[in-house]
Amino acid sequence: MTIRVLIADDEALLRMAFATVLEAQPDIEPVGEAADGAEAVRLSRELRPDVVLMDVRMPRTDGIEATRQVVAASPRTKVLILTTFDLDAYAFAGLNAGASGFLLKNIRPQELLAAIRDVAAGDAVVSPRITRRLLDNLRPHLPAGRSPEHDERLGRLSAREREVLVQVGRGLSNAEIGAALHLAEATVKSHLGRVLHKLELRDRIQAVVFAYESRLIHPAWPRRDGAGAAAGARARPG
Repeated sequence: MTIRVLIADDEALLRMAFATVLEAQPDIEPVGEAADGAEAVRLSRELRPDVVLMDVRMPRTDGIEATRQVVAASPRTKVLILTTFDLDAYAFAGLNAGASGFLLKNIRPQELLAAIRDVAAGDAVVSPRITRRLLDNLRPHLPAGRSPEHDERLGRLSAREREVLVQVGRGLSNAEIGAALHLAEATVKSHLGRVLHKLELRDRIQAVVFAYESRLIHPAWPRRDGAGAAAGARARPG
């Protein structure tokens, strides 16, 4: 199956560079280029790409709002946010808008291609640990408490599914979750699939966001030595 990709960036040279890399692949086809967010939304609706490479800072409509509109119009289209900085101030907003991950603009070609293939297959392209550190860094933007809507959605999960969600929120891989909960990795994957379905989430990254927003996970406050973020998140009783 050929993966159809739309490239959205206001820098023509970057669009050309990305397109050149993609065109050399037998399983990836660049189907269009957009110079701003509004054009990205329009072309996404017309072309129905599998993946959109979305710059954040673009004229008319920025990449965050464009992402929101693209995902709303076509849930099957996955968006990869293009950012200059690893912990961009726009990153949390991008997650909430429905982005499936992040790419740095200086990414190596093979990493770009792997990310596109992973996202097209339904996986996240940002490791859970990086996502956790991102949310730790941006915790001032998190809600003050769990909303009734979060409680209602959490009520759809079994006890085991909630345990898996907590471990996903802590940044563990499926293999690590299996070791922690004494489950086969395939079983963890099945549980996670049911979690995503019941909570109406797109991917693993959105599951991490939900775990934080619902206060299943309590971000560790940084210690004076700066090790708090690396220490990760701690589970908090529901």
